[in-house]
Amino acid sequence: MAPGKDKKRDERFRDVAQNRKAFHDYEIVERFEAGIVLVGSEVKGLRERGGVIRDAYAQVRDGEVFLVGMHIAEYAQAGRDGHDTGRTRKLLLHRQEIERIRQRLAERGLSLIPLRLYFKEGRAKIELGLGRGKAQHDKRRAIKEREVRREMDRAVRAVRTAR
Repeated sequence: MAPGKDKKRDERFRDVAQNRKAFHDYEIVERFEAGIVLVGSEVKGLRERGGVIRDAYAQVRDGEVFLVGMHIAEYAQAGRDGHDTGRTRKLLLHRQEIERIRQRLAERGLSLIPLRLYFKEGRAKIELGLGRGKAQHDKRRAIKEREVRREMDRAVRAVRTAR
């Protein structure tokens, strides 16, 4: 890839936070991209220090989707007009997406989990995943498969460098 392209992509899609634990605890069935309703100091706080989505979750209430438990750091220059760091935030999705999510959440065992928080062309976005919780043995199996894959890659690399 050309060096200019990398820089342009970084400016347009800058990750603020990722929820890596979600991929360990859940099998992601479907993904959605949503906008977030934020106040000015929250946007500045995200750009400056980022946010934490590890313990957050989303829920559908009265035909709207809300993000609960996301922490956005305070913006120092906001003064007393800052924001509540842990408030519930409204997510922006199309009506058909909200209805689809509502129907899927009615199924047993599915949860709506934030996977990634990022800026896309200057706007804060969050990637949501419909996830089914993994059992402990599934988590162990996934770890074992990952370790086997790593060992195979190491062996292949060792053979290639030995030539």
